[in-house]
Amino acid sequence: MPSVFDVGSTSAGEMFLGALVPGLVLVALYMVYILVYAMIRPEVAPAVSRGRAFDFKFMQDVVMALVPPLALIFLVLGAIITGVATVNQAGAIGAAGALIMAGYRLTDDAKNRYSPAILAIVSVLVLGFVVNYFTMNIKLIKTDKDLLGILIGVAASLALAVSLIWSGIRVYRIENTLHEVMIDTAKTTSLVFVILMGAAILTSAFRAFGGEELVREFLFSLPGGFWTKFIVVMGVIFILGFFLDFIEISVVVVPIVAPILLADPSANITAVWLGVMIGLNIQTSFLTPPFGFALFYLRGVAPATVRTIQMYKGVIPFIGLQLLALVVVANFPAMVNYLPNRVSLTSSTAPPPLNPQLQYCIGRYVFEELESNGDDIRAAIAKAARLDVSYLPKKQQTSIRKALDSAMAVFDRRDDVLQAEAAISAATAAYRPLHSEVRSIEKDIRKIALELKATTTEIDNRKSKGRELGNLVAFAADLKAQRLQLESVIPENWKVENEKFNKLMNTEKLSQRKYQRTTDQAYEVFAELISTISETDRLAGLGADIEQLGDKIKGLESKQASKVIGATSKLFNSIEGTAAIRKELSRARKALRGKNAKPEKAQKSLQKAIEAYQQDLQWRQRARTELLPGLQEYDVAIRYSIGLRLQPALPKEQALIVASCNSIPRDISLNF
Repeated sequence: MPSVFDVGSTSAGEMFLGALVPGLVLVALYMVYILVYAMIRPEVAPAVSRGRAFDFKFMQDVVMALVPPLALIFLVLGAIITGVATVNQAGAIGAAGALIMAGYRLTDDAKNRYSPAILAIVSVLVLGFVVNYFTMNIKLIKTDKDLLGILIGVAASLALAVSLIWSGIRVYRIENTLHEVMIDTAKTTSLVFVILMGAAILTSAFRAFGGEELVREFLFSLPGGFWTKFIVVMGVIFILGFFLDFIEISVVVVPIVAPILLADPSANITAVWLGVMIGLNIQTSFLTPPFGFALFYLRGVAPATVRTIQMYKGVIPFIGLQLLALVVVANFPAMVNYLPNRVSLTSSTAPPPLNPQLQYCIGRYVFEELESNGDDIRAAIAKAARLDVSYLPKKQQTSIRKALDSAMAVFDRRDDVLQAEAAISAATAAYRPLHSEVRSIEKDIRKIALELKATTTEIDNRKSKGRELGNLVAFAADLKAQRLQLESVIPENWKVENEKFNKLMNTEKLSQRKYQRTTDQAYEVFAELISTISETDRLAGLGADIEQLGDKIKGLESKQASKVIGATSKLFNSIEGTAAIRKELSRARKALRGKNAKPEKAQKSLQKAIEAYQQDLQWRQRARTELLPGLQEYDVAIRYSIGLRLQPALPKEQALIVASCNSIPRDISLNF
């Protein structure tokens, strides 16, 4: 069931990270308001009343009351942010920590009051140590040190289990706390699932009877584009917060309105941003009377002298601050998008730079690098062109020359992209109003077309059954007239202007493809050559295998000899630049297949393979000494500019820049 925590394909982890900064902003607004208000009216924030002195015992009580819960909160949130645990696993960590804290909070002045907690803390620290300094995979145990790490980890895990069981027994025995907590948890979980089931039924019925279409048509009929729809939806959610629980709002309203908002071409928003905005809005349901949960909690602990109406008045500023936070996040979407992008692009599972979603921001970064370090890059290209490659195979010499030409052409291709973008930018101001006007008319035309299609179908059905047509024919004629009338108000210059703008867009796309192809050609050849030369020692280690191959297959049957050659050929599969060797070995195998085996032909192919191996090894050994240092210097000079797209992953510096760029949505409405 989709919810506010699962908008589109967005994961709960991304939603959590996206909500982190807005949440901190909201907390800061609350704290500033309370501080300023208390300074203006000190009587509303009197000093803490205490019967005895503020001594060491008081400090100890404060520390024990505050530090463990805060540490657990940071542990749970930190596990999610750092990627150590998923959201569900972090919830389990929180439950275990709460159980351990309850074990000593419920035990007053017992001899071993803090023993389970101390045992748990020591166990976690030991586990953290062994995970960082030992190989904790049983299948990878190779030394006594690895075995020692596994044994220490098992012992620490058992100690942690003992502490949890110890605390669990305490919580179960003292005042039957564990039983009551589990019963309440089961009730709450059942309540949530009942709500989810009811929401699923309601949503399905609502969609089946065309309610979603009505909502879509209503929202798209509003003037003002996406922001009007968004404000209306947020207003509805805010009003529903007065009367409904946040769960009902998230599972009933969000699945209906979120797809509609995200499908709007003029939205230019991310699913994470929309989810966080809806979440911030739903938070007001805890404060808005008459069903705000926070008001009920406060009523339960407040003295009788505090009237309910005073509570209602007191939450008004905080509701206002919540709405102010919504406005701030709406105007600065990077507050939501940056942290998920940063974590995604700097993690071990980060997408490669070739990912299509990263191309715009990677292009911006490389353009700036070419602009600021262009002279150094050109000098590196010129220096690479002076390297002696005459002893390399002809094919590689040709590839290197083409790659260097492409490297110099990158600057021209970049200029072409910038010129195409400038042309689009210059034409956008005049084209956008026309585009918006025509797309609005076309939307009305499509709506009429759908209605006309349904009416025509009904007319055909009635005719086939011999039923009266009533006013359907007249209604269909009226729809056709409306469609013709709308088509007639489309500006005459629309087709010409649309074709001109599309031509500019196509030119920009073509220039982008040429630029990307040029950068890839400029870097790929050198990256492959460096990899090929770096594997010289591995290739040299296979000399005996291939040079003695002819002797190995002598006297063997053709089928067995073919297997021996195949096994040798596989040794070269993982070594770059050995295609010629493998090609001759493959020919030798083919010569030994079937009834008409030709051992002589196989021997000739083997001899050619040996010659190819020797020639390959010879130029590689020379290139490793004479050419490789220059190639590596050139690689360093262009790796994170021209060659950035072909890196296996974005380096941290570049990843942070790309994450910042990707955090600001781009307007793509004119592409539709």
